[in-house]
Amino acid sequence: VVTILSKSHADRNVYPSAGVLFVHVLEREYFKGEFPPYPKPGDSSNDPITFNTNLMGYPDRPGWLRYIQRTLHSDGVLYGSPTAEHVGKLTVIEITAYNRRTFETARHNLVINIISTEDFPLPYQAEFFIKNMNVEEMLASEVLGDFLGAVKNVWQPERLNAINITSALDRGGRVPLPINDLKEGVYVKVGADVPFSSCLREVETPQNQLRCSQEMEPVISCDKKFRAQFNIDWCKISLVSKGVSVTQPAPGPGVLPDIGEYQPPSEELQSRDYFSDFVITLAVPSAIALVLFIILGYAMCCRREGVEKRNMQTPDIQLVHHSSIQKSTKELRSMSKNREISWPLSTLPVFHPVSGEVVPPLHPESYETTSMPLMQTQTNLQNQMQIPRQQPAGIFK
Repeated sequence: VVTILSKSHADRNVYPSAGVLFVHVLEREYFKGEFPPYPKPGDSSNDPITFNTNLMGYPDRPGWLRYIQRTLHSDGVLYGSPTAEHVGKLTVIEITAYNRRTFETARHNLVINIISTEDFPLPYQAEFFIKNMNVEEMLASEVLGDFLGAVKNVWQPERLNAINITSALDRGGRVPLPINDLKEGVYVKVGADVPFSSCLREVETPQNQLRCSQEMEPVISCDKKFRAQFNIDWCKISLVSKGVSVTQPAPGPGVLPDIGEYQPPSEELQSRDYFSDFVITLAVPSAIALVLFIILGYAMCCRREGVEKRNMQTPDIQLVHHSSIQKSTKELRSMSKNREISWPLSTLPVFHPVSGEVVPPLHPESYETTSMPLMQTQTNLQNQMQIPRQQPAGIFK
């Protein structure tokens, strides 16, 4: 069911069927007439327009209804598949158009009246994953009609309906890279009234299942009927039979025997004594820890020898030697406290590197050494002596 908003300001009523794909296109050309004309005469109006859709009185749409608009200059599309639970419920969708150039808005209401169908749901449903399509491309009536025609040619049903269309991004797929014209991919579910054809069943063969497990393309005889326009991933096809009676397997290996109805346990809980659990989990470990603590305390506090007992067991010569070392250490420490400040090396006499004579210090003995720097600067060079240089042989004055 594909509908387009009329240009009247009254509410638009649509009547989708339960279990059948519902598509509603929001055309930008219609809303352009409700906004001011383009300021420059003669130029084509191409204002960016976006749409906001929500259930009347609520901030979002119903769970079965989705909305997509790829760019600011493309039409918006409402699509989804109502179920039997929504039959008879009046659904009013508020549609608000925003002109991104003038920041003006226009609002209309879409009244959805969901009706039931006699053959809902169709017993045989197949879901295809098309890799070379985006959801807005697949929602176009021409593209969707071509796909249903290809499926009908392969399946040969009397009745064939599109049940739902879902973007691969809604199934956890990744956003494709913007190279080589990659597409997001779309899942298309269709239903029919006849069993699946042998071509659709080919994917269930062991050979094709093995190829799918190895990430290889399965061999499907009818793939050429889709390949011209639709690139189908046959490993992700899903075949479901609803409402079809299935014969019960006979009891045998892998089938549990009938042992009667399940008898749940009584709701009345019996009283239980937790004293034994307390003794095992707390009392016993605490008693063991206390015994170990007593043993450790006795070994550390009650078994100490003491200084007197240690000296009695030590030889006299070792005690005398230890006492002399202690006295010498104390004497050296007391002497170090009373010693004067050491003179810097620059105040000590040095030897002349050529003549070998003793050179007096750079400073006199009365020079204050406590504030003398360890490294001499150019200001201290006035007291230095000139060291004669050694002349080469054969040169005389």
